[in-house]
Amino acid sequence: MQPTQKLYEADAFLRRFTAGVLACEAAGPGVWRAALSATAFYPEGGGQPCDTGTLGGAAVTDVHEEGGTVWHTVSAQLAPGTAVQGEIDWPRRLDHMQQHTGEHILSGCLHRLYGANNVGFHIGQPAVRMDIDLPLDAAQLAAAEAEANALVRADTPVRCFVPDADTLARTGYRSKKALEGPVRLVEAGGDVCACCGTHLAGTGQVGLIKILSAQNYKGGVRLAVACGQRAYAAVADAWADAEAAGRLLSAAPGRLAPAVGTALDNLAAQRWRAAALQRELCAWLPQAVPPGTRVLTVPGLDAEAAGALAQRMAAAVCAPCAVLAPDAAGDTARCALAAPGPADAARVRALGAELGKTFAARGGGPAGRWQGSLPLPDKKAGAAKAEAFLRRALEQQGEG
Repeated sequence: MQPTQKLYEADAFLRRFTAGVLACEAAGPGVWRAALSATAFYPEGGGQPCDTGTLGGAAVTDVHEEGGTVWHTVSAQLAPGTAVQGEIDWPRRLDHMQQHTGEHILSGCLHRLYGANNVGFHIGQPAVRMDIDLPLDAAQLAAAEAEANALVRADTPVRCFVPDADTLARTGYRSKKALEGPVRLVEAGGDVCACCGTHLAGTGQVGLIKILSAQNYKGGVRLAVACGQRAYAAVADAWADAEAAGRLLSAAPGRLAPAVGTALDNLAAQRWRAAALQRELCAWLPQAVPPGTRVLTVPGLDAEAAGALAQRMAAAVCAPCAVLAPDAAGDTARCALAAPGPADAARVRALGAELGKTFAARGGGPAGRWQGSLPLPDKKAGAAKAEAFLRRALEQQGEG
C-alpha cells in the first residue's frame, strides 16, 4: 500500500482536508480502520496523543502509523476508492501543539542552563510529564521556567524542517536516540530538537509555561508541566484557592505562609491544652461515676486518653472495662478496652474480636488492652447501640 501523505507535517494548522480512501477493514464490532492517500490527523507517537475528529461523517477515535501508512479508527465503514472529507478536533490539536512546543522550550532551557536532558515525555491529562536526567532543585527549576517564559514572550518563529545530510551533520540538536536517514528538526526558542510532532508557528502562541510539580525519579526529576490554556487554568485555580484560604486566614495571597505558620502554632497549643484537660478528666472521672461502672461514653476523647481512662476504670472495679469516644461528626467512635490484670486479658481479646464481627471494628493492642475504631452508620443511635452491646457483653463475661 502506498505511504500516506502527512499533511500535518507541512501545515500543522490545517483543520479540514479531502483525501481518497485506500483501504477500510473491520477492526471490531461497529469499528473499522481506514487508510487514506493523505491525512491531517496526527498519529500517536513521540509522546504526543493522536488527533481525533471526523472522516466522511464517521468519528475518528484513534490514529496510528504502520510502515508509513496512517490508519484511522472510525465508527463507520468508508468505501475504498471514494473521496472523504476529514476534519480534526481543533481544540484538542491546539492544546497538543501548545503542550509540545512549550515542552521543547522548557527542555531547551534545562539543557542550556544545566546540561540536563529530557529522557521521557508524554502529553497526558491534566499535565505533561517530563523526565529529566539530573536532580534539579526548586531554585534551578524556577530559573529555567522564568527563562522559558521569557522566550515565550519574545514570540520568535517556530521552524520545522528536514535538512539535507550535510546541514544535519553541522547542526547541533537534541535527540533521545541516534537517528539515521532524513531527520525532522524543530527549532523553538533557540533550541533545536529532533521531533515528529505538531507545533505552533511562534513561541508567543504557547502563552504560558508552568511547572506544576517535581519529584525525584530514577536519579533525576519528574516534572508535571502545563502550557497554554492548561497553564492559565492551573494558575487561575491556584489563585482562587489562595484567595479562599486567605479569607479563612485573614491574609492576602502572597502572605499565606506566615498566616498558616501562625495558625499551626495556635493549633499545636490548643492540642496540647486539650490533651492536658483530657488527662485531668481521666484522673477524676472514674471516681465521679457510679461505683461499678464498666462502660463510659465520653465524646471527643483522643485514643491515648480513651485508653488511659479504660485502664483506670478497670483498676477501680477489678474487671474489664470499656470507653467509647464518638467523634464530632458521629460517624465513628474510638473504643478502648482494658483488663485489670493478666487473668482477664483473654476476655478483652475476645471482646475485641466480637466488636470486629458485630460493628466491623478495626483495632488491636498488647495483652489486656484493645483499642480501635467503630463505624457508626446510624450516627447518634450508633453510639448508643455500641454502648449497649458493650454492657451486655461485659455482663455476660462476668456471668461466665
